[in-house]
Amino acid sequence: MILDLSEDAKEFGRQALRAFEAAGGDQLLQQAEAKPDTREALVASVLDGLGAWELEPRSDPDALEAAAALCRSAGYWALPYPVAERLAGVVVVSDSAPEAPLAGLDTGWPAAALDGRRSRVARLGAGGPAFTTALELTANDGVADVALGLVLPCWTLLGMLDRAIDVTVAHVSLRRQFGQTLSSFQGVQFQLTDAEVERSGADILAKYALWSLATSDTETAINDALALRLAAIEAAEVVFRVCHQLHGAVGFCDETTLSWLSRYSQPLRRLPFGVSRTRDILTRRLGRRGLTGLFS
Repeated sequence: MILDLSEDAKEFGRQALRAFEAAGGDQLLQQAEAKPDTREALVASVLDGLGAWELEPRSDPDALEAAAALCRSAGYWALPYPVAERLAGVVVVSDSAPEAPLAGLDTGWPAAALDGRRSRVARLGAGGPAFTTALELTANDGVADVALGLVLPCWTLLGMLDRAIDVTVAHVSLRRQFGQTLSSFQGVQFQLTDAEVERSGADILAKYALWSLATSDTETAINDALALRLAAIEAAEVVFRVCHQLHGAVGFCDETTLSWLSRYSQPLRRLPFGVSRTRDILTRRLGRRGLTGLFS
């Protein structure tokens, strides 16, 4: 078991980071929020240039790692397009009230419930915060790879956590109080350490879940994907809480990158189900068997 991405996948992720920055970086999300129907047009050329849609993560382990690296880079810049869902070939939705961050995009997206029942998005409801919208789905359309649809969005969220910590470290390194930078205070260092421990833990679990996708049976892969989702949401709660505390009130203003990251991380943390529902589903699926590997 090698819990790390290949050098080729890492390099692909670095190239994607640079490409997204050159295409507009944070401005892409701000432009998309103003005009949601331009979301795809804003990022289409850069994703095509990277060869994103040539990846086949469902059948090629190397492409799976490259797709994960791409999702992480997309999350770092809060790219206003559901890259992970398109690479996975499915949007995982709740049975009772299907929602997804698809506002401004065409219908026809494949969707699936946790049990794998596949359908298609026939109509979008009114757009809500962070591009979320209610979905009207068609009838059953086969079986989908739900595990992949759960894992790749966690890599997008992981990229957002990377950026949140980066901008917070930069913030406390510049701001001064009582004649010294905030970063020199022990209390600030402890808080950043707590956030980094959560982020790095989610990072290891994301790599393990990726390995499980390529090597395990369907049920085990879904359980590991749910365990990753639970860990990623819990890590996000700690990271964003710490980052907001260290930014202070300015962290909730649109002049700061953290505000945008925090707001647009919400669909990834809340859909298809939040922390309590994820924990409940995972507990019921496992019963007394428990998890294997790193999650045990």
